[in-house]
Amino acid sequence: MSEKTQREFDLVVYGAASFVGRLLTRYLCETYGVDKDLKWALAGRNDAKLKAVAEEFGAQDLPRIIADAQDGPALRDMAGKTKVVVTTVGPYALYGSELVAACVEQGTDYCDLTGEPQWMQRMIDAHQDGAERSGARIVHNCGFDSIPSDLGVWFTQQQAQADFGSHCEQIKMRVKAAKGGASGGTVASLLNVVDEIKKDPALRKVMQNPYAVAPQGMRSGVRQPNVQGPTFDKDANAWLGPFVMAGINTRVVHRSHALLGRPWGEGFLYDEAMMVGRGPGGALRATAVAGGLGGFMVLAALKPTRALLNKTVLPQPGEGPSPQAQEAGFYDLRFFGRTPSGETLQTKVTGDRDPGYGSTAKMLGESAVCLARDIGEKPGGFWTPSTAMGDVLIERLNARAGLSFERVS
Repeated sequence: MSEKTQREFDLVVYGAASFVGRLLTRYLCETYGVDKDLKWALAGRNDAKLKAVAEEFGAQDLPRIIADAQDGPALRDMAGKTKVVVTTVGPYALYGSELVAACVEQGTDYCDLTGEPQWMQRMIDAHQDGAERSGARIVHNCGFDSIPSDLGVWFTQQQAQADFGSHCEQIKMRVKAAKGGASGGTVASLLNVVDEIKKDPALRKVMQNPYAVAPQGMRSGVRQPNVQGPTFDKDANAWLGPFVMAGINTRVVHRSHALLGRPWGEGFLYDEAMMVGRGPGGALRATAVAGGLGGFMVLAALKPTRALLNKTVLPQPGEGPSPQAQEAGFYDLRFFGRTPSGETLQTKVTGDRDPGYGSTAKMLGESAVCLARDIGEKPGGFWTPSTAMGDVLIERLNARAGLSFERVS
């Protein structure tokens, strides 16, 4: 295991030929160049595809590394050459475990896009001690799952401390507006979670536990709010429907709180939902959103209807929104905070591209560069975006990645 300062690369993009991998490669080429200060390489299992990606973005001089997701020796060799591995190869429960193990063994920092809490819990439990020993900083959830939520809560708490000298005992995130599409990779990850629960029903308890990815010994707490049906929120002055990403984002926020030592109180509450309108029309839309999400999960769990969905509706791995759709996408997330003494505030996080892909690629790229350059002596272990990078990542995202973190009221 070599010292990080002596390694050949600052970062390696693993899965550069995947849908998001290509977006990430383009972003790094446009933002940091090929033959400049940032030393980086492309990696994956197919050299021809990597070469095609490099040629597409005028990056023929980028080194290429071949390593299959199940080839432990090749992954360890790759990890030993770089300070950071940033990976887009999912579903991570199927293709990510060997790479995490390799990075932990080599003391290599790591970030990904996963939204799979059951896999995260397995990785934390298997490798936390090893990461502490080797110095590897492992940071899951560095895309739309869950940077806007995790850093949005961090930012809101910072604002509360500055203005009121107190933390918020409750924060509610509400999706005010968003426009974007789904990729085959995201759908594959969701369907794999369904499959894992069918094989091991005990996983259902993991998926339902808001503290599931907190450190061992901190996986319980007060009952958390959870919008699953039509709900009217007075703070947002809108009807709410369930938000599909809440299942991962809320768990990441509670892991961050636990890693910080729970400074916002043992009774801290956090939930997420979508604002769908006011009046009778809003109530109807909230009902439709709740019914549609629940219906999809039922259909995805049944073999005949899943096959039909795959054939007629769902995007396949490697597919995703068009460049035009990515450019036209955006999101506006609102955070409503309340302190123990009743002071309230509202903040917002916005992004300028399709949330899951155009914006995610930029967030992932800045997370990888931040790990390589900005967090100094942070010890090894499994961190979250806010606890690993916090304000310095917010600065990067504001400056380069089209995000904004703002106080509203």
